[in-house]
Amino acid sequence: MNKIKDMIKNKNTQELYVDKEKIPQHIGIIMDGNGRWAKKRNLPRTLGHRSGVNALRDVIKTASNIGVKYLSLYAFSTENWKRSSEEVSALMKLLVEYLKKEAKELHKNNVKINTIGDITKFPEAVKIEIHRAKELTKNNKGLCVNIALNYGSRDEMVRCVKKIAEKLSKKQFDVKDIDENLIKIHLDTGDIPDPDLLIRTSGEYRLSNFLLWQSAYTELWFSDVYWPDFTGTHLLEAIKDFENRQRRYGGT
Repeated sequence: MNKIKDMIKNKNTQELYVDKEKIPQHIGIIMDGNGRWAKKRNLPRTLGHRSGVNALRDVIKTASNIGVKYLSLYAFSTENWKRSSEEVSALMKLLVEYLKKEAKELHKNNVKINTIGDITKFPEAVKIEIHRAKELTKNNKGLCVNIALNYGSRDEMVRCVKKIAEKLSKKQFDVKDIDENLIKIHLDTGDIPDPDLLIRTSGEYRLSNFLLWQSAYTELWFSDVYWPDFTGTHLLEAIKDFENRQRRYGGT
């Protein structure tokens, strides 16, 4: 059996064997807990977000090394605009900084950067950096990192319906042609397979408006670890658990 072996640095110091043949091709992650991580240490919330970047770097590296094809990361939701203007501004600044620093390294490692969500509402400086990173890495064939920015699944579905309605009005297809596949291809993830595994950190047990349509048969894995403390090792633990599940898709 073709397997990848990685040492788990946990209290049992057990070795974890990840079966390469069973690795999920698409993993989604709700990166939650930056603010609470910072509060626990009497630090500003913004430092929690900054510390979360280190976790992101480690998880992307691990996913790339073991052969995951798609990694979808919930970075900024449509609801996050409700946060204080100071925090939103800090998040925008951090996003620009991250893309400037990391895009070249990701490109060097054959990683492709993609985005899902409506980025038209972002400041111009953010949109420019997003465009640069996507252009730089667009031809890469390794791990595809989908960064969800100003993303909300309900908003995505509304935008999807509008696209379909517009095409209907132009008689590009008929009502009878509308099926699950037509809806899928008009979602932000139209050319991406549905996630096999969805991870949420920080001890919360909800999807928070992330990939609702796409996650109809996705396996869920929850961790009590705050996102800044989440590592590639935790990702491997989630994958190992995924390997032992039976996916029946409504069958027996």
